[in-house]
Amino acid sequence: MLMKKRGHTCLLASSMASLVVLMMVLYGCGTIGTQQPGSASLRHDYQLLGRPLYKLDLSWPKNPELFTGEVFGVAVNQYAGVVHVAQRGNNVPKVLVFTTDGDFLMSWNTTTLEMPHGIFVADAASSNPTVWITDVGSGPYGHCIKQYSPSGKLLQVLGTPGKAGSGMNPLQFDQPAEIFVHDSGEMYIVDGDGGMNNRLIKLSKEQEVLWMHGEKGQGLAQFYIPHSVTVDNAHRVWVADRGNKRIQIFNSITGDWLGTWGSCFTEDAPYSVRLTPDKKYFVVVQLNTNQISLLDAPPVGLIGQCSVVSVIQLAEEVKPHLVDLDLKTGALYVAEIGAQQAQKFTPFSLGKSFP
Repeated sequence: MLMKKRGHTCLLASSMASLVVLMMVLYGCGTIGTQQPGSASLRHDYQLLGRPLYKLDLSWPKNPELFTGEVFGVAVNQYAGVVHVAQRGNNVPKVLVFTTDGDFLMSWNTTTLEMPHGIFVADAASSNPTVWITDVGSGPYGHCIKQYSPSGKLLQVLGTPGKAGSGMNPLQFDQPAEIFVHDSGEMYIVDGDGGMNNRLIKLSKEQEVLWMHGEKGQGLAQFYIPHSVTVDNAHRVWVADRGNKRIQIFNSITGDWLGTWGSCFTEDAPYSVRLTPDKKYFVVVQLNTNQISLLDAPPVGLIGQCSVVSVIQLAEEVKPHLVDLDLKTGALYVAEIGAQQAQKFTPFSLGKSFP
Protein backbone atom coordinates (compact mmCIF):
# COMPACT_ATOMS: atom_id res chain seq x y z
CA MET A 1 0.00 0.00 0.00
CA LEU A 2 1.72 3.16 -1.16
CA MET A 3 1.17 6.26 0.92
CA LYS A 4 2.17 9.82 0.26
CA LYS A 5 2.81 11.24 3.68
CA ARG A 6 1.32 14.59 4.71
CA GLY A 7 2.32 14.45 8.36
CA HIS A 8 2.02 11.27 10.32
CA THR A 9 -1.71 11.76 10.77
CA CYS A 10 -2.23 10.21 7.35
CA LEU A 11 -0.57 7.07 8.65
CA LEU A 12 -2.93 6.83 11.56
CA ALA A 13 -6.18 7.65 9.79
CA SER A 14 -9.18 5.55 10.54
CA SER A 15 -8.97 3.94 7.14
CA MET A 16 -5.71 2.35 8.28
CA ALA A 17 -7.09 0.87 11.50
CA SER A 18 -8.26 -2.43 10.10
CA LEU A 19 -5.06 -2.83 8.12
CA VAL A 20 -2.93 -2.24 11.21
CA VAL A 21 -4.90 -4.77 13.24
CA LEU A 22 -4.65 -7.32 10.43
CA MET A 23 -0.89 -6.87 10.15
CA MET A 24 -0.46 -7.15 13.90
CA VAL A 25 -2.29 -10.48 13.79
CA LEU A 26 -0.44 -11.76 10.74
CA TYR A 27 3.04 -10.56 11.64
CA GLY A 28 3.05 -10.70 15.41
CA CYS A 29 3.46 -7.00 16.16
CA GLY A 30 2.92 -5.94 19.74
CA THR A 31 0.42 -3.33 20.83
CA ILE A 32 2.31 -0.27 21.97
CA GLY A 33 1.60 0.97 25.46
CA THR A 34 0.30 -2.18 27.12
CA GLN A 35 3.27 -2.61 29.47
CA GLN A 36 4.88 -0.33 32.01
CA PRO A 37 7.50 2.10 30.64
CA GLY A 38 10.98 0.65 30.82
CA SER A 39 9.88 -2.97 30.74
CA ALA A 40 11.73 -5.32 28.42
CA SER A 41 8.57 -6.28 26.57
CA LEU A 42 7.66 -2.65 25.91
CA ARG A 43 11.08 -1.97 24.42
CA HIS A 44 10.37 -4.63 21.79
CA ASP A 45 6.83 -3.53 20.95
CA TYR A 46 6.17 -2.03 17.54
CA GLN A 47 3.52 -1.57 14.88
CA LEU A 48 3.78 -1.76 11.11
CA LEU A 49 2.03 0.95 9.11
CA GLY A 50 1.70 0.84 5.34
CA ARG A 51 3.38 -1.90 3.35
CA PRO A 52 4.87 -4.53 5.71
CA LEU A 53 8.53 -4.75 4.75
CA TYR A 54 10.36 -5.64 7.98
CA LYS A 55 9.72 -7.61 11.15
CA LEU A 56 11.58 -7.66 14.45
CA ASP A 57 14.04 -10.48 15.11
CA LEU A 58 13.59 -11.11 18.83
CA SER A 59 16.47 -13.59 18.87
CA TRP A 60 19.08 -10.88 18.19
CA PRO A 61 21.28 -10.50 20.07
CA LYS A 62 21.36 -13.59 22.21
CA ASN A 63 22.73 -11.63 25.19
CA PRO A 64 20.91 -8.28 25.27
CA GLU A 65 22.03 -7.74 28.85
CA LEU A 66 25.43 -6.80 27.42
CA PHE A 67 24.01 -3.43 26.40
CA THR A 68 24.99 -1.35 29.42
CA GLY A 69 25.03 2.17 28.01
CA GLU A 70 23.17 4.46 25.63
CA VAL A 71 23.41 2.90 22.18
CA PHE A 72 24.15 5.56 19.57
CA GLY A 73 25.38 3.78 16.44
CA VAL A 74 25.58 0.45 14.63
CA ALA A 75 27.62 -0.75 11.65
CA VAL A 76 27.48 -4.02 9.71
CA ASN A 77 30.17 -5.95 7.85
CA GLN A 78 28.03 -8.20 5.68
CA TYR A 79 31.01 -10.18 4.38
CA ALA A 80 32.30 -11.11 7.83
CA GLY A 81 28.80 -11.43 9.30
CA VAL A 82 29.70 -9.00 12.09
CA VAL A 83 27.83 -6.11 13.73
CA HIS A 84 29.60 -3.34 15.67
CA VAL A 85 27.50 -1.46 18.22
CA ALA A 86 28.67 1.85 19.71
CA GLN A 87 27.45 2.87 23.15
CA ARG A 88 28.14 5.60 25.69
CA GLY A 89 28.37 5.68 29.44
CA ASN A 90 30.79 5.64 32.34
CA ASN A 91 32.74 2.42 32.77
CA VAL A 92 31.08 0.68 29.85
CA PRO A 93 32.78 -0.77 26.75
CA LYS A 94 32.32 1.75 23.97
CA VAL A 95 31.97 -0.90 21.24
CA LEU A 96 30.34 -4.33 21.39
CA VAL A 97 30.80 -6.82 18.54
CA PHE A 98 28.20 -9.45 17.64
CA THR A 99 27.67 -11.84 14.78
CA THR A 100 24.69 -11.24 12.52
CA ASP A 101 23.22 -14.38 14.14
CA GLY A 102 23.38 -12.71 17.54
CA ASP A 103 26.40 -14.33 19.17
CA PHE A 104 28.62 -12.04 21.23
CA LEU A 105 32.20 -11.90 19.98
CA MET A 106 34.04 -9.22 21.95
CA SER A 107 34.02 -5.77 23.46
CA TRP A 108 36.68 -3.20 22.71
CA ASN A 109 39.08 -2.45 25.52
CA THR A 110 40.07 1.04 24.42
CA THR A 111 40.47 4.32 26.26
CA THR A 112 40.64 6.35 23.05
CA LEU A 113 36.87 6.77 22.66
CA GLU A 114 34.95 9.33 24.69
CA MET A 115 31.48 9.77 23.20
CA PRO A 116 30.98 7.70 20.04
CA HIS A 117 28.29 8.98 17.70
CA GLY A 118 28.43 7.60 14.14
CA ILE A 119 30.10 4.32 13.16
CA PHE A 120 30.88 2.89 9.72
CA VAL A 121 32.63 -0.23 8.36
CA ALA A 122 34.92 0.54 5.41
CA ASP A 123 36.56 -1.86 2.96
CA ALA A 124 34.19 -4.57 4.16
CA ALA A 125 34.91 -6.80 1.14
CA SER A 126 38.67 -6.66 1.64
CA SER A 127 40.86 -8.77 3.88
CA ASN A 128 41.51 -5.67 6.01
CA PRO A 129 38.20 -4.00 6.84
CA THR A 130 38.29 -1.06 9.24
CA VAL A 131 35.80 0.68 11.51
CA TRP A 132 35.43 4.47 11.51
CA ILE A 133 33.88 6.19 14.53
CA THR A 134 33.02 9.85 15.05
CA ASP A 135 33.74 11.07 18.58
CA VAL A 136 31.77 14.07 19.86
CA GLY A 137 33.42 14.10 23.29
CA SER A 138 34.90 17.31 24.69
CA GLY A 139 37.91 15.71 26.38
CA PRO A 140 41.44 15.07 25.04
CA TYR A 141 40.23 12.47 22.50
CA GLY A 142 37.08 14.21 21.30
CA HIS A 143 36.09 16.28 18.23
CA CYS A 144 37.66 13.86 15.76
CA ILE A 145 37.07 10.78 13.61
CA LYS A 146 39.00 7.59 14.33
CA GLN A 147 39.82 4.52 12.30
CA TYR A 148 40.09 1.20 14.13
CA SER A 149 40.84 -2.40 13.30
CA PRO A 150 37.87 -4.78 13.74
CA SER A 151 39.24 -5.71 17.17
CA GLY A 152 39.56 -2.10 18.35
CA LYS A 153 43.17 -1.13 17.64
CA LEU A 154 43.43 2.59 16.85
CA LEU A 155 44.92 3.04 13.38
CA GLN A 156 44.59 6.75 12.57
CA VAL A 157 42.80 9.93 13.55
CA LEU A 158 41.16 12.59 11.38
CA GLY A 159 40.95 16.00 12.99
CA THR A 160 42.70 17.50 15.99
CA PRO A 161 41.95 15.42 19.12
CA GLY A 162 40.56 17.47 21.96
CA LYS A 163 40.32 20.70 19.97
CA ALA A 164 37.08 21.81 18.37
CA GLY A 165 37.52 23.96 15.31
CA SER A 166 36.65 24.76 11.71
CA GLY A 167 40.13 24.61 10.21
CA MET A 168 40.79 22.84 6.94
CA ASN A 169 44.58 22.54 7.16
CA PRO A 170 45.05 20.92 9.55
CA LEU A 171 41.55 19.48 9.48
CA GLN A 172 39.40 20.22 12.51
CA PHE A 173 35.90 19.19 13.55
CA ASP A 174 33.38 20.16 16.19
CA GLN A 175 31.21 17.21 17.22
CA PRO A 176 31.40 15.33 13.87
CA ALA A 177 28.17 13.37 13.47
CA GLU A 178 28.86 10.67 10.87
CA ILE A 179 31.23 9.46 8.16
CA PHE A 180 30.42 7.47 5.01
CA VAL A 181 33.37 5.84 3.22
CA HIS A 182 32.69 5.00 -0.42
CA ASP A 183 34.09 1.88 -2.07
CA SER A 184 36.47 4.24 -3.94
CA GLY A 185 37.98 5.31 -0.62
CA GLU A 186 36.46 8.77 -0.83
CA MET A 187 34.92 10.01 2.41
CA TYR A 188 31.80 12.04 3.13
CA ILE A 189 31.60 13.67 6.57
CA VAL A 190 28.77 15.56 8.24
CA ASP A 191 30.35 17.77 10.87
CA GLY A 192 28.18 19.44 13.45
CA ASP A 193 26.10 17.51 15.96
CA GLY A 194 25.20 20.82 17.58
CA GLY A 195 28.66 22.41 17.58
CA MET A 196 29.97 25.45 15.73
CA ASN A 197 30.14 23.66 12.37
CA ASN A 198 27.36 22.78 9.95
CA ARG A 199 29.37 21.16 7.19
CA LEU A 200 29.28 18.46 4.54
CA ILE A 201 32.83 17.64 3.53
CA LYS A 202 34.09 15.33 0.80
CA LEU A 203 37.64 14.00 1.16
CA SER A 204 39.69 12.15 -1.41
CA LYS A 205 41.17 8.74 -0.72
CA GLU A 206 44.30 10.65 0.26
CA GLN A 207 42.17 12.65 2.72
CA GLU A 208 42.39 15.93 0.80
CA VAL A 209 39.33 18.19 0.72
CA LEU A 210 37.58 17.92 -2.66
CA TRP A 211 34.55 20.08 -1.91
CA MET A 212 32.56 21.35 1.02
CA HIS A 213 29.30 23.03 1.96
CA GLY A 214 29.66 24.74 5.30
CA GLU A 215 27.16 27.53 5.78
CA LYS A 216 24.60 27.48 8.57
CA GLY A 217 21.07 28.37 7.55
CA GLN A 218 17.82 27.24 5.97
CA GLY A 219 18.67 27.98 2.35
CA LEU A 220 19.79 25.64 -0.40
CA ALA A 221 23.02 23.80 0.50
CA GLN A 222 22.93 25.31 3.99
CA PHE A 223 22.66 23.15 7.08
CA TYR A 224 21.57 23.17 10.68
CA ILE A 225 22.90 20.04 12.43
CA PRO A 226 23.75 17.75 9.47
CA HIS A 227 23.43 14.40 11.18
CA SER A 228 23.76 11.51 8.71
CA VAL A 229 25.03 10.93 5.17
CA THR A 230 24.90 8.20 2.54
CA VAL A 231 25.78 7.89 -1.15
CA ASP A 232 23.83 5.99 -3.81
CA ASN A 233 25.00 4.40 -7.07
CA ALA A 234 23.87 7.40 -9.13
CA HIS A 235 26.50 9.78 -7.71
CA ARG A 236 24.06 11.37 -5.29
CA VAL A 237 24.82 12.30 -1.69
CA TRP A 238 21.87 12.23 0.73
CA VAL A 239 22.21 14.25 3.93
CA ALA A 240 19.86 14.21 6.92
CA ASP A 241 19.70 17.95 7.69
CA ARG A 242 18.27 17.40 11.13
CA GLY A 243 17.79 20.94 12.40
CA ASN A 244 16.00 21.95 9.19
CA LYS A 245 13.77 18.85 9.14
CA ARG A 246 14.77 17.82 5.63
CA ILE A 247 17.05 15.70 3.49
CA GLN A 248 19.28 17.51 1.02
CA ILE A 249 20.74 15.86 -2.06
CA PHE A 250 24.02 16.70 -3.83
CA ASN A 251 26.07 15.53 -6.79
CA SER A 252 28.87 13.44 -5.30
CA ILE A 253 31.37 14.46 -7.99
CA THR A 254 30.81 18.20 -8.23
CA GLY A 255 29.08 18.92 -4.93
CA ASP A 256 26.25 20.69 -6.73
CA TRP A 257 22.91 20.88 -4.92
CA LEU A 258 20.28 18.66 -6.57
CA GLY A 259 17.17 18.87 -4.42
CA THR A 260 15.46 18.72 -1.04
CA TRP A 261 12.97 16.39 0.62
CA GLY A 262 10.96 17.99 3.41
CA SER A 263 7.29 17.07 3.15
CA CYS A 264 7.81 13.74 4.97
CA PHE A 265 9.35 15.38 8.03
CA THR A 266 6.77 17.89 9.24
CA GLU A 267 6.43 16.28 12.67
CA ASP A 268 10.01 15.21 13.32
CA ALA A 269 13.41 15.56 11.74
CA PRO A 270 15.37 12.83 9.93
CA TYR A 271 18.21 11.56 12.10
CA SER A 272 19.63 8.76 9.95
CA VAL A 273 19.55 7.95 6.24
CA ARG A 274 20.57 4.69 4.58
CA LEU A 275 19.71 2.90 1.33
CA THR A 276 18.42 -0.68 1.20
CA PRO A 277 20.61 -3.12 -0.78
CA ASP A 278 18.02 -3.47 -3.54
CA LYS A 279 18.15 0.35 -3.98
CA LYS A 280 14.37 0.58 -3.69
CA TYR A 281 14.04 2.40 -0.36
CA PHE A 282 15.71 4.91 1.89
CA VAL A 283 15.57 4.06 5.58
CA VAL A 284 15.09 7.19 7.67
CA VAL A 285 14.92 7.35 11.47
CA GLN A 286 12.92 9.96 13.40
CA LEU A 287 14.00 9.90 17.03
CA ASN A 288 11.34 11.99 18.76
CA THR A 289 8.38 10.21 17.15
CA ASN A 290 10.11 6.82 17.58
CA GLN A 291 9.71 5.89 13.94
CA ILE A 292 11.66 4.16 11.21
CA SER A 293 10.31 5.15 7.79
CA LEU A 294 11.00 3.58 4.42
CA LEU A 295 10.80 6.05 1.55
CA ASP A 296 10.68 5.30 -2.16
CA ALA A 297 14.11 5.82 -3.73
CA PRO A 298 13.79 7.94 -6.88
CA PRO A 299 15.15 6.75 -10.23
CA VAL A 300 18.35 8.12 -11.70
CA GLY A 301 17.88 11.65 -12.96
CA LEU A 302 14.91 12.42 -10.73
CA ILE A 303 14.66 13.71 -7.17
CA GLY A 304 10.98 14.65 -6.93
CA GLN A 305 9.21 14.60 -3.56
CA CYS A 306 9.55 12.02 -0.82
CA SER A 307 6.95 9.29 -0.50
CA VAL A 308 6.58 7.11 2.61
CA VAL A 309 5.92 3.45 1.81
CA SER A 310 6.22 1.82 5.23
CA VAL A 311 6.66 2.84 8.86
CA ILE A 312 7.94 0.86 11.83
CA GLN A 313 6.37 2.59 14.81
CA LEU A 314 8.41 1.81 17.92
CA ALA A 315 7.28 2.19 21.50
CA GLU A 316 7.50 5.49 23.35
CA GLU A 317 10.92 6.52 24.61
CA VAL A 318 12.81 3.97 22.50
CA LYS A 319 14.52 6.90 20.71
CA PRO A 320 16.03 5.31 17.57
CA HIS A 321 19.13 7.23 16.54
CA LEU A 322 21.19 5.77 13.69
CA VAL A 323 20.78 2.66 11.52
CA ASP A 324 22.73 0.40 9.20
CA LEU A 325 21.82 -2.43 6.83
CA ASP A 326 23.32 -5.79 6.01
CA LEU A 327 23.91 -5.35 2.29
CA LYS A 328 23.80 -9.11 1.77
CA THR A 329 20.56 -10.06 3.51
CA GLY A 330 18.84 -6.67 3.79
CA ALA A 331 18.58 -6.95 7.58
CA LEU A 332 18.13 -3.60 9.33
CA TYR A 333 19.94 -2.78 12.58
CA VAL A 334 18.77 0.12 14.73
CA ALA A 335 20.68 1.89 17.52
CA GLU A 336 18.27 3.02 20.23
CA ILE A 337 19.33 5.59 22.81
CA GLY A 338 16.26 5.47 25.03
CA ALA A 339 15.88 1.70 25.13
CA GLN A 340 19.67 1.32 25.49
CA GLN A 341 19.84 -1.45 22.94
CA ALA A 342 20.32 -2.29 19.28
CA GLN A 343 17.60 -4.21 17.47
CA LYS A 344 17.53 -6.25 14.27
CA PHE A 345 14.68 -6.21 11.77
CA THR A 346 14.59 -8.70 8.91
CA PRO A 347 12.83 -8.29 5.56
CA PHE A 348 9.68 -10.35 5.09
CA SER A 349 11.13 -11.84 1.88
CA LEU A 350 13.25 -14.22 3.92
CA GLY A 351 15.41 -16.55 1.94
CA LYS A 352 15.90 -13.97 -0.76
CA SER A 353 19.31 -12.35 -0.71
CA PHE A 354 19.73 -8.85 -2.01
CA PRO A 355 21.97 -8.42 -5.05
